[in-house]
Amino acid sequence: MADDDPGCAPPISFQTHPSRYRHWRLAVAGETARLGLAVDPAHPLRAGYDLKLNSYDLAVDIELCDAVQRLRFEHPEVKVVVVTSDRDRVFCAGANIFMLASSGHPFKVNFCKFTNETRLAIEDASAHSGQRYLAACNGTTAGGGYELALACDEIVLVDDGSSAVSLPEVPLLGVLPGTGGLTRLVDKRKVRRDLADVFSTVAEGVKGRRAVEWRLVDAVAPRSRFDAEVKARAAALARTVDEARGPGIALDPIEPEIGDRFLTYRYVTVTLDPARRTAELTVRAPAEREPSTAPEFEQRGAQAWALRAFRELDDALLRLRFSHEEIGVVLLRTRGDSAKVRAVDAALARHGDHWLVREIVLHMARVLRRLDLTGRSFFAVVDRGSCFFGSLLELALAADRVYLLDDAAVAIATSALNAGALPMTHGLARLQARFLADPERVDAALQHKGPIDARAAARMGLCTVAADEIDFPDELRVAVEERASLSPDALTAMEASLRFCGPETMETKVFGRLTAWQNWVFSRPNATGPRGALSLYGRPERAQFDWRRT
Repeated sequence: MADDDPGCAPPISFQTHPSRYRHWRLAVAGETARLGLAVDPAHPLRAGYDLKLNSYDLAVDIELCDAVQRLRFEHPEVKVVVVTSDRDRVFCAGANIFMLASSGHPFKVNFCKFTNETRLAIEDASAHSGQRYLAACNGTTAGGGYELALACDEIVLVDDGSSAVSLPEVPLLGVLPGTGGLTRLVDKRKVRRDLADVFSTVAEGVKGRRAVEWRLVDAVAPRSRFDAEVKARAAALARTVDEARGPGIALDPIEPEIGDRFLTYRYVTVTLDPARRTAELTVRAPAEREPSTAPEFEQRGAQAWALRAFRELDDALLRLRFSHEEIGVVLLRTRGDSAKVRAVDAALARHGDHWLVREIVLHMARVLRRLDLTGRSFFAVVDRGSCFFGSLLELALAADRVYLLDDAAVAIATSALNAGALPMTHGLARLQARFLADPERVDAALQHKGPIDARAAARMGLCTVAADEIDFPDELRVAVEERASLSPDALTAMEASLRFCGPETMETKVFGRLTAWQNWVFSRPNATGPRGALSLYGRPERAQFDWRRT
């Protein structure tokens, strides 16, 4: 795709299954799973480049994302996941450079964002699901390949005299590691700053005992003892998990009906208006009785509304990111019986110590964080028929603005899940982030009994605009038209700056730096201009830099 190509066609599917993997091999044996990377060079996401040296593109990472999620839901008995390579003497060479060089700017940034979210899902599984990850780097581990290893709990590198770990983006490509490598070096692995500086500017990387001494890996082993070292460390990691979980549930495919201007799922609908650069995303409440006990959740499995609806929302957000780049404003709507939403939330809160219920809530939280991190303007529209209650109120709290119709039949409400079960990337509940200066308002919202009407919501600070039926349509229309007329670049930067107030975590650093730095660096001529390092990669010519520091 040329850099000025406005879209990413044909539409990308984010649904797959281990039986259809082309690039990963997933094997489960008792408490251990093995994820072997064997990238098929002939099957990239799109034509125009070969995936050599176990380099990856979005197709490879879609499979990894699927595997990480399936392990949590379908194989909860697994306590340790060994991530390794099925290719000789190469673990992973990172993101495919020719794919990046031929991709448009929005695709590059969204690709990095999705890859980040997948790496964070690995860390989330370790922190909350009792599934530890071990990177068994049996060969060259470069760029995004090392960033994948950094997302794991431990890293073992083969000591064969040639295999090294490296982050060569700065010296070779004129860009930055795109999936949190620099942040994880110093924040997670606590590599000394000066050593991290040397490491990040030496294209050939670091190998052997020095990699251990610099804290870049946890252990090295010669090829003759590598498998035994990995097995011993995997067993030790498994012993750190004592919870018994399962049996698992099967995740069925999410297959929307797709038209030129719509996506239709069971509980989610997206309506597109390309001419106005807007979309409406509607989430519907359950229509039937939902599980109220842990055994009922197990019986309903992936068809439970709380899991199915949020899996559909996740898929819709990814399709908006990659297949509808020019959509700038998304109106968030809800429809259905609010009492059923509150009943689901109550059951989830009541049985939160059950492994499957906990996984459902953790999944809901990850999807909502995907919404927080999506580069679109979100306006929540609370009108007749809405059910922004509890977990669905989080959609409104995640929105950049909330427009609420002042009508006796319209209300919002909180539930136990709004108290912190669905945290943002910086660890705060969205209510806490909303009322950073007035924490007592959080308690007032959580303790309010029953529905909150428009006037009460305005007093409590839970909406941006509350207007009657005469003014409401014009207030919303003018706001949407104005928003759609503003610079997409400026809005993305502005929203990323405003959405995550308060404390900073490794996760917010990763995404904040991606938004601010990669968005900028990827568009600079030193990287992607005609004589830039990324554009000339693989050619004999040297990059020509504008040497001015800014």
